[in-house]
Amino acid sequence: MTTTIVAVRGPVIDFHCDGDLPAIETAVIVDPDGAKITCEVQSHVDRHRFRAIALQSTQGVSRQVPVVRTDRPICVPVGQAVLGRLLNVLGQTGDDGPPLGDAPVRAIHQPSPPLSQNHPRFEPFTTGIKVLDLLAPMAQGGKAALFGGAGVGKTVLVTELIHAMVAGYDGVSVFAGVGERSREGHEMLHDMRAYGVLDQTVLVYGQMNEPPGARWRVPMTALTIAEHIRDEDHKNVLLLMDNVFRFVQAGAEVSGLLGRMPSRVGYQPTLETEVAGLHERIAAGPSAAITAIEAVYVPADDFTDPAVSAISAHMDSTVVLSRDLAAQGIYPAVDPIRTNSVLLDPTIVGAEHAQTAADVRQLMEHYEELRDVIALLGVEELGLDEQLLVARARRLQRFLTQPFFVAAPFTGMEGRSVPIAETIAGCRRIMDGYCDDWAEASFYMIGSLAEAEAREARRTKGDA
Repeated sequence: MTTTIVAVRGPVIDFHCDGDLPAIETAVIVDPDGAKITCEVQSHVDRHRFRAIALQSTQGVSRQVPVVRTDRPICVPVGQAVLGRLLNVLGQTGDDGPPLGDAPVRAIHQPSPPLSQNHPRFEPFTTGIKVLDLLAPMAQGGKAALFGGAGVGKTVLVTELIHAMVAGYDGVSVFAGVGERSREGHEMLHDMRAYGVLDQTVLVYGQMNEPPGARWRVPMTALTIAEHIRDEDHKNVLLLMDNVFRFVQAGAEVSGLLGRMPSRVGYQPTLETEVAGLHERIAAGPSAAITAIEAVYVPADDFTDPAVSAISAHMDSTVVLSRDLAAQGIYPAVDPIRTNSVLLDPTIVGAEHAQTAADVRQLMEHYEELRDVIALLGVEELGLDEQLLVARARRLQRFLTQPFFVAAPFTGMEGRSVPIAETIAGCRRIMDGYCDDWAEASFYMIGSLAEAEAREARRTKGDA
């Protein structure tokens, strides 16, 4: 049974086969001068022709190049051998470490676990980041996404979450860099080494300059490694993906290259299926769980974008980053009104936490409604009660800012980690009026309310 190349159009290659056609999503190896370019079958053109997308550059590929059918999906190394390593979409090492040797392999395409084998857990874990723990608590085995436009702090927040979970997280971290810049990859590798957690971390990268097929399949490779750790090693896995929008973007490129008719806003017609196929595999098993934290770029700050809507439908916790807050210097620039979590239930986080989060959101909504009036007429035109609410909302907004450990070299401020109990207590005291006489500056970029109290005492003493 002979398989030959018929046509090459960039990363798309058409093959002719004398016998049975290979199954969709199986691998075909093209071998120009020993380069071994891996392709994945995407469609059957007719009874003897099929079309595949290359995961590596097709430079040098011609019709005379040998072709090897594997008749199985792309398989990547998994297990203990990949811990502490930097891998590409095919599981090949990209660091200066030794070869992986005889590591077990696993196909990157796996079915999602059936509902009967899915064991959701509602165990919130504390990140130490006040605004997240209060308004968007995350759960083991859950999925959380950080939505925001360009330059509002998604990658910094993901990096801070990695730092926050290094000390208290008992498990393995798998980081998927989807369409990452090489600078970001180097920084992540350096940070992991500096934190001393590289030996319990797997880094999987598909860089911006790689073909769309590689960027499209990088999350699958990372998820396959995470599934093996969960199912075979019975360890909890923290799966971090930056940026999931580029996964969708790569899928749109592949769809266009394959000649499919575009759907809304130019996205691929299979958008919902591809996003669901990735996220439904992220689940908790009987003995361990995969917890996903994803950064999602929002094109042109349009939260109605089809890709953003498709991804958000699968999330348990949704964190929305605001360009307006970032422009005001409020970091992390988390929008308290649009940020939410299914875990904000009194039976899960407790009545006090749920009520405090609801009260914070209500106060910030009221402040947002009054902002236009304040901008036009000034805060003096409001009633005394509303002036008091606005003052508390501004103090609360500044209290929810926080210096990050990963940003310390740039800000000169040491990072803070705050237990959720102190966050709730601080919010309650601000809303109850305990801090009405304090200056707003005392709340900016601090940890617990005790730090604001110390600042206020120093300020009062200086004024005296």
